[in-house]
Amino acid sequence: MCGRYSLTTTVEMVRDHFDFLELPNLPPRANIAPRQEVAAVRQGADDGVRRFVWLRWGLIPSWAKDAAIGDRMINARAESVAEKPAFRDAFRMRRCLIAADGFFEWRSEGGRKQPYRITLPGTDIFAFAGIWERWRDPQSHEAVETCAILTTEAVPALRPIHHRMPVILDPADFTAWLNPGAGAEAMQTLLHQRPAHTFATYTVSARINSAANDDLSLLAPAEPETCTDTQPRLL
Repeated sequence: MCGRYSLTTTVEMVRDHFDFLELPNLPPRANIAPRQEVAAVRQGADDGVRRFVWLRWGLIPSWAKDAAIGDRMINARAESVAEKPAFRDAFRMRRCLIAADGFFEWRSEGGRKQPYRITLPGTDIFAFAGIWERWRDPQSHEAVETCAILTTEAVPALRPIHHRMPVILDPADFTAWLNPGAGAEAMQTLLHQRPAHTFATYTVSARINSAANDDLSLLAPAEPETCTDTQPRLL
């Protein structure tokens, strides 16, 4: 799965990489967590223009009665996204790019879980394959736009840490992924091609477990810790 990631790249570099026009306020984030607003790019169905948007992480299906379902929908498996009722419409018509420069996974080690940061050396920024949905609160009638990150089997180099990883798209595939008119079959090809990236991994502090911590020191390498706190927390 992918449950935490970072984005510390400057807004100018993000804009250049994804080719959108806006210049949003984009402070560096070391510990982006579910339920939070995340930086994403999508394409207009009418004009084909790429636009920067903020989406809440944790997809709420349009038919959901309660927003709490989004807490269980932060990831969508590439193998089944086209069939799952919660994801299939978004996958077919509402795809997006989610900007990141690293992500975190937890490896079970001696009865605890050690967090690792995973990056792409020589790459300042990259894109997760994402899907988005618009949900309307039945009480307030407020519209909420949410997203999920697609995941796939981990490459061999990352399997000792975790058996899943986010789908990372090549910039050459951005246009195809964002095109709402592209067929789901073509998108499956993008999801299942093996990435040509070389990954770097290192251990980080267990402070990353709490979403309340979001300072850049979290990205520094740290010695493995003998802690019993085994689960990432949203508080």
